[in-house]
Amino acid sequence: MQQNRVLVAGMGIISALGQGQDENLQALRRKASGLGHTRHISTIYHDKLPVGEIALDNATLLANLGLTDAPGNYTRTTLLGITALQEALDQSGIDITAYRTGLINASTVGGMSDVENIYADLIDPATPGNGLADTIDCADCTERMAQHFGIKDWRATISTACSSSANAVMYGARLIKAGMLDVAICGGTDALTRFTINGFNSLKNTDQQPCRPFDADRNGLNLGEAAAFLVLVSEKLNPAHVLAELSGYCNFNEAFHPTAPSPEGDGAYQAMNGAIRMAGIEPSAVSYINVHGTATLNNDLSEGMAMKRLFGNTPPAFSSTKPYTGHTLAAAGAVEAVFSLLSLQNGEIFPSLNFTTPMPELDLTPATNWQQEVSIQHVLSNSFGFGGNNASLLFSRYA
Repeated sequence: MQQNRVLVAGMGIISALGQGQDENLQALRRKASGLGHTRHISTIYHDKLPVGEIALDNATLLANLGLTDAPGNYTRTTLLGITALQEALDQSGIDITAYRTGLINASTVGGMSDVENIYADLIDPATPGNGLADTIDCADCTERMAQHFGIKDWRATISTACSSSANAVMYGARLIKAGMLDVAICGGTDALTRFTINGFNSLKNTDQQPCRPFDADRNGLNLGEAAAFLVLVSEKLNPAHVLAELSGYCNFNEAFHPTAPSPEGDGAYQAMNGAIRMAGIEPSAVSYINVHGTATLNNDLSEGMAMKRLFGNTPPAFSSTKPYTGHTLAAAGAVEAVFSLLSLQNGEIFPSLNFTTPMPELDLTPATNWQQEVSIQHVLSNSFGFGGNNASLLFSRYA
């Protein structure tokens, strides 16, 4: 038997679809997108670019967490992270103080969502310093979450663009397999910011309409904000509650271009193939793929090429869930890991939205209808980031 297997004992999420697993699951089943126009950010694009924004404002998040006595200490990114992490710990039922426990958090914006609101003061020499500026570091939200939950054994922050939280899950799994941790809480949190909205729009890869992954007429992504975390545990703990096994994972950095993937899908192919090989299964055993599927011209074509190289002309059922949540950047890998686990647990395949016409180069059609009572044994979740940093996670039924 495989030694020191890594199991998923709990998970938590907050996204534009709602707070918690159930609200997210019901929205996926209803094909109800969370995309809309922003209400919390002052931006010139507020009525032009759809985003996946969480309905709750910071004051409500603080109140829900009982943190109203120290609002200045918690950025939106941190509040979202604490919210999702609490659900994951509650579901696991694990007393993390009884084990060697680590937090591996991913973020690309850190506290920028709050700090950018005081930028004018920060650059004005006559304005006194503001402690909020210290929260911009991506590691700040990691430390504050760790302090909130009393996690002292291991803390790490990962920022590898859109693959960040998938890499956080891999890192946590490796620490468990190496015998350095018993429990690894892994995931990511990112809030919407003007910086990212303006930055992605300047790259000309944002769509003014809801995104259309793998569609011939796709025209770019929609950004979103979210937080999601998995509680990974060593099988040696014999946990009472197990959602699935993290049976395979792989990161492959192709370094093809600062922002564009390899046209042939080299990195995506290697990441998916590596995860499948680690799990010791054949590609044909994969039941469903939650694709990266950003709806940008280059990404979907590259990912599709990789899928055809690995699976042939008849890949497993696949879909992109980004038309529901928007592209949540560092949180995307963990968000879609949660969706993959919901698929595995419930025997369901969640449909891609807004798809009408296959890409002529590939002729691949994602799932467009909600499917239930599907026999699902292995689910692959893809997250591919800038710089060619490609990550794939494979979740399997635990037996």
